[in-house]
Amino acid sequence: MTRLSTSPAVLALGAIGLWSSLATLGVALGHVPPFLLTGLSLLIGSLIALPLSGFRLALWRVPLSTLALGVYGLFGYHFLLFLALRHAPPVQANLVNYLWPLLMVVLAPLVLPGMTLRLRHLLAALLGFAGAAVVILGGTANPAAATEASAGIWAWGYLPALGAAFVWASYSLLCQRVAAFPTAAIGGFALLSGLLSLLCHRLMEPAVTMSQHDWALLAIIGLGPMGAAFFLWDKALKLGDARHIGILSYLTPLLSTAVLLQVSGRPLSWNVSVAALMIVSAAWIGTRTG
Repeated sequence: MTRLSTSPAVLALGAIGLWSSLATLGVALGHVPPFLLTGLSLLIGSLIALPLSGFRLALWRVPLSTLALGVYGLFGYHFLLFLALRHAPPVQANLVNYLWPLLMVVLAPLVLPGMTLRLRHLLAALLGFAGAAVVILGGTANPAAATEASAGIWAWGYLPALGAAFVWASYSLLCQRVAAFPTAAIGGFALLSGLLSLLCHRLMEPAVTMSQHDWALLAIIGLGPMGAAFFLWDKALKLGDARHIGILSYLTPLLSTAVLLQVSGRPLSWNVSVAALMIVSAAWIGTRTG
């Protein structure tokens, strides 16, 4: 029997649970420029690799092509996502970004040998995306007005969001195609990606002064959703079925919204309840055996 500690679903759900806190923590640090926030968080997150590797930095060493893939995933994803959030309405841009679980399911048979895309996987992925759409768009006070406001910037504003979705989906799958590397090597990915993010901050964003409270929240983000989550995600993909993990990933926007509602003291809305049913159904359909 597979131990709980090495169950791919448990590892993936651990990453998803951590990512669900990112929006709430991000709101609390909304005054910190996004590239500065990302860069510092990734640098803090990279430190997790030290005890994970037994403080043997040799385990961080990977071929340059693998390192490039890691930077492509961690830095490329956040770079494109921040561009999208700057040039498109955040709600709609986030919805486009959440195409990545669907892309993982659809692209898995094309990228990974021995995998086929069954009808139930496709139906589950579409149902999960519909659930994500309900939870995200349902939170918009006036979707029609938001759509009207976004008219004219669609071509530029949403292309980076689509690019971000493709980058994370392809990174997650391609990590299984390169030569096997220890999960501790994610520390190197995060370190270099963090430095590139800080370079973007220096070139594109104003300097800011942060309080002790800001640094405390930053440490939580770095050790959790921008740190441990990446290591859990990598291990889950190494052990599990990318199609199943992709479908489970639709829990991220649902849990993220639920956490935001809980912290803000707002009641559970109809769209969150409907989305929960849709996403849980999608996960059950997509991860069934046989």
